[in-house]
Amino acid sequence: MSREHRRVVVITGAGAGIGRATARRFAADGDRVALLARGEEELEGAAREIEAAGGTPLVVPTDVADPAAVEDAAARVERELGPIDIWVSNAMATVFARFPDITPEEFRRATDVTYHGAVWSTRSALCRMEARDRGTIVLVGSALAYQGIPLQSPYCGAKHAIKGFFDSVRTELRSRGSKVQVTMVQLPGLNTPQFDHGRSKVPGHPRPVAPVYQPEVAAEAIHFAACHRRRQIYVGISTYYTVLGSKLAPWIAERYLAKTAVSGQQTDAPPGPQNREGNLMRPPPGDPGAHGPFDGQAHGRSAAWFATRHRTALAAGALAGVAALAAARARRLSPRG
Repeated sequence: MSREHRRVVVITGAGAGIGRATARRFAADGDRVALLARGEEELEGAAREIEAAGGTPLVVPTDVADPAAVEDAAARVERELGPIDIWVSNAMATVFARFPDITPEEFRRATDVTYHGAVWSTRSALCRMEARDRGTIVLVGSALAYQGIPLQSPYCGAKHAIKGFFDSVRTELRSRGSKVQVTMVQLPGLNTPQFDHGRSKVPGHPRPVAPVYQPEVAAEAIHFAACHRRRQIYVGISTYYTVLGSKLAPWIAERYLAKTAVSGQQTDAPPGPQNREGNLMRPPPGDPGAHGPFDGQAHGRSAAWFATRHRTALAAGALAGVAALAAARARRLSPRG
């Protein structure tokens, strides 16, 4: 990609996990990538990786729960890098605990980062993109936007709220005939540092619900969503059955999760020392990178995501196969001359 055609990409929650992997993916295209997060050490680590991958980084320390800070960040990005082409809203925070054990302050903070952070990000991006009538906003969602699970009520509530917000904004854009694209990527359990530095009040060390995927799988899907006009993208087979289960048989999904999801989100080891306070109110020290502690269990590929990405070619191949079988059957049944 030539220098003048490099895109300007903003990624929130860019210091670790999904955001970190996504930043690297856009950098591989040579893009200019603005990195928004609270932790300066992790942002500097991300910036070094962007440069190594061929992109141009801009470190913008930002708390996305603060709408003024998000607006200031957007203005700085356009001032230093140029008009924003893509905004990836990914920042999140949660508390691993039973709902009665979560204080109002903790619940409010998790909601402000995860839900309101997406709202303020979309607002700042949309105000600029609508004026130019171009641009793409990617909201990073979750299978939990459709089906809540135990021990994550703040996160599940926020992702449900983002889904409703997403639907509303899309209908407004459609009503005005806008060319700005808003898309949502629904993700499965991922091996990110969140499970090491998320606040926890459960007896076991937090872990993602299996099957677990590497953050690069999510990064590829987010990159694809930013470059193609798909309304939603589902990643991972578990996302498909979670969404379908919540629609077709919610009572079965609820019983299954009540039985399996409490133990399924904890290891046998106790929480680490960082889990006591976590990153809810302030960023942890250091640079955690993109991966969490579950590399040995995480999948680097997703067959379901491959099928989603190549659905047109796969559908065409399936139709061609059906047609060939039908033709062969017709030849066998036709009378011989």
